[in-house]
Amino acid sequence: MASSRQVTRLCPAQRHLPAPLNRASVCLPPKRWDQSSESALDKATKYFLLSEMMRGMYVVLEQYFRPPYTIFYPFEKGPISPRFRGEHALRRYPTGEERCIACKLCEAICPAQAITIEAEEREDGSRRTTRYDIDMTKCIYCGYCQESCPVDAIVETSNAEYATETREELLYNKEKLLSNGDKWEPEIAAAARADAPYR
Repeated sequence: MASSRQVTRLCPAQRHLPAPLNRASVCLPPKRWDQSSESALDKATKYFLLSEMMRGMYVVLEQYFRPPYTIFYPFEKGPISPRFRGEHALRRYPTGEERCIACKLCEAICPAQAITIEAEEREDGSRRTTRYDIDMTKCIYCGYCQESCPVDAIVETSNAEYATETREELLYNKEKLLSNGDKWEPEIAAAARADAPYR
């Protein structure tokens, strides 16, 4: 004797729900395209008129007339965010004095332990660095050194082109970092101004 109640098949995700909720929707089998239902005329049309190939050629032609996605690097360069983290540099004040006050916050916060600082006291009582080394082979470019610096002395410039032939050239000392700062100061200042409203 057949039951008058309709039996619904539940999805696996519905089986754990209470009875009023699991009846809300019925799990139906997915619809599948049946090639056997396609008529012989449709198959012949696709075969002889090459409609699939023409559809592919249309996609190619559509992309052909769009502007290119690539640029002619290094002669052309794309826009760089003011927060881009590239080669490191030490900055100076407009008077030429070094900004770094040897607080060693960057050395303490560096997760890769790539920074080494030594300092001494000057005659006027201020502290200045005698040694500021960054091992660029260890650096993970997290930007913590730049964020922790209270005087904006250590920064990461927009320069990403500093490949070297030897490992020793990636061991930056204070003189190298200061020369980077002197070289990239206009770009550093422009990036700082562009990013200032978001700080």
